[in-house]
Amino acid sequence: MPLADHFDGQHFHNPGRVRHSGMGAILRWSLTRRRTPWPHWVQDPPQPPPPDTVAAGHAALTFIGHSTFLIRLPLPGGKVFTLITDPVFSQRCSPLRHFGPKRARAPGLALDALPRIDAVLVSHNHYDHMDLASLQALHARFAAPVITTLGNAALLAQAGIPGAQELDWWGQARIGPITVTATPACHFSARGVLDRDRTLWAGFMVRADAGQVLFAGDSGAGPHWAAIRARLGPPGLALLPIGAYAPRHIMQPVHMNPAEAVQARESLGVPRAIGMHFGTFQLTDEGIDDPVRDLAAARDAAGLLREAFDVLRFGETRELPLAGGGH
Repeated sequence: MPLADHFDGQHFHNPGRVRHSGMGAILRWSLTRRRTPWPHWVQDPPQPPPPDTVAAGHAALTFIGHSTFLIRLPLPGGKVFTLITDPVFSQRCSPLRHFGPKRARAPGLALDALPRIDAVLVSHNHYDHMDLASLQALHARFAAPVITTLGNAALLAQAGIPGAQELDWWGQARIGPITVTATPACHFSARGVLDRDRTLWAGFMVRADAGQVLFAGDSGAGPHWAAIRARLGPPGLALLPIGAYAPRHIMQPVHMNPAEAVQARESLGVPRAIGMHFGTFQLTDEGIDDPVRDLAAARDAAGLLREAFDVLRFGETRELPLAGGGH
């Protein structure tokens, strides 16, 4: 891969060379952490299935859990283009079958209830975002093209998912009428202890005739939000992470808290944001409902209406206008 301001020939780096916590700090935290207890299981009420059609100028979002969404965009003739983001349907997000973070609630939409998938977006290689079992099941059923970031195609091919298209930041892929642009994020990558930052992390701007939707992947705060707006224009809708933020001395470089997510929304110039990356797997120390409560407080402090930055119920589908963005 060519040298770049975010790649030194061996490792990738964050915008502005923001450094994330080292293994020593993470080990000390893991030995002394004080987690707010989560419920063993949350039973969410059933939601209606996603509709077969989407109104012109809108996007239909279905929140499956954590960072997994269906994004459905209208096409001419009443057709719909459907993407799925960072699909995780497994019981654990872990390299080990019986250990590691366990799901606290069922996926809001079961894997076998999915509509036809036209494209799969994989933002980076962490187990709570790149779940090989889920990707294998999707490939077997739909064989949809996979868009991911630099360095991940080989692992996917080894898992029986060939042909994934890798993107560098600002790189583009065209899938029929849809253009996907990889956008910078402030995060890191690893599947084990020896491969830290050997592959890239990103978000994705999805552009269609209806407008633009930003799936931000996993990210801390930083100047990249303003850079995305300057280069691609403001999206009409953004999916922004709001969870896995405690303790701040460990998580701040790589995970926004809700107040920072509200600031990211402002920097992006996006009229409507939806929160994600919460309430599914206990990865960090905050309580299961803290991200939603903290988002409400941050929204109120910023003087925003709820519709400006909201969350969906697990399994809920909401059709939202894309007006207000630009590209």
